[in-house]
Amino acid sequence: MLDAGGRAPLLPAARAAYVEALDQGWADPRRLHAEGRRARALLDGSREAIAAVVGARTQDVDLAPSHTAALHAAVRMVARGRRRLGADVVTSAVERAAVLHAAEFVAERGDGRHTTVQVDRWGRVDVDAFADAVSAPGVALAALQHANGEVGTVQPVAAVHKAARTAGVPLLVDAGASLGHVDVGQSWDVLAADPGDWGGPGGLGLLVTRAGVRRAPDWPQDEERWFPGGPSVPAALAAAVALQEAARTAPERADRLRALVDRIRTHVATHVPDCDVAGDPTHRLPHVLTFSCLYVDGEAVVTALDRLGFAVGSGSACTSSTLEPSHVLAAMGVLTQGNVRIGLHAATTPEDVDAFLAVLPRVVAELRASLGVV
Repeated sequence: MLDAGGRAPLLPAARAAYVEALDQGWADPRRLHAEGRRARALLDGSREAIAAVVGARTQDVDLAPSHTAALHAAVRMVARGRRRLGADVVTSAVERAAVLHAAEFVAERGDGRHTTVQVDRWGRVDVDAFADAVSAPGVALAALQHANGEVGTVQPVAAVHKAARTAGVPLLVDAGASLGHVDVGQSWDVLAADPGDWGGPGGLGLLVTRAGVRRAPDWPQDEERWFPGGPSVPAALAAAVALQEAARTAPERADRLRALVDRIRTHVATHVPDCDVAGDPTHRLPHVLTFSCLYVDGEAVVTALDRLGFAVGSGSACTSSTLEPSHVLAAMGVLTQGNVRIGLHAATTPEDVDAFLAVLPRVVAELRASLGVV
């Protein structure tokens, strides 16, 4: 399994917590009886544990139905809360599709603009251009990912946050590929993340909003103001336990997975002709990698490797089911053809990587040969 970006195997501790919460936290946490109070205590404890890891107050932590829902809600509710100041949204060109689509939605509905700031060949945003964009009148929100989940490049979030704060514009930081793997720091006003990426359960998203950020619901009134219906208590507890475990083991795991990714980078560059390895080779996440192979189709590479027992991704990490060319790679100006995306997880071994590298050059060569490319 080499495609764990966004959906890593559930950590054993998280699985145990989930099963325990099925017995102890099955009731509606809004009820006043003993079972409901017990479920509420588990939910509040989960939010408190998550807050401690990210460096926030417990009351700042909200749990969404998914990472995508968290990103959509963050853009919509902050833009609505600041609508008297304008309807413009500033993002980088390599944000997740959920952020880009939400920004377009908010801007068009409010007669505003969605400004995308371009990136360099490594996928790193231009800080000066971003500062100019957020300083324009009418900007309701800015968004910048902590690091890119396809190519791994870490963004200059601290510098961008400083510029946004100077302009009085809140910054949404998408840490969906980073939290649980590396320290995301404190340079954010709104933080979104994905428990499935750090070994927690799917069907849950994390949204943390600093005090002082003006926001307003952009949906019908509900008892649960920010995410109507409320989260699953077992999923919340499993996500919190997984995050604590992932944060505790992150330094050792990062060193180990970075070495494996470096091995893949080197092997691909030396053994697969006409191949482009994307992203910053140094300032990057430790566990993700993307490379593209000229003269072959990404779907064909994925299918051929799957037949041999190797799961990899292709296309954009946030719209991978469509196998469309990655908007991230296109924005970087690098090769998008024959794209292969790797996401390692805690249980990935050197033997797994060696077995993959042993077949990769042959798979690409055979696919090229089938098309008459020598």
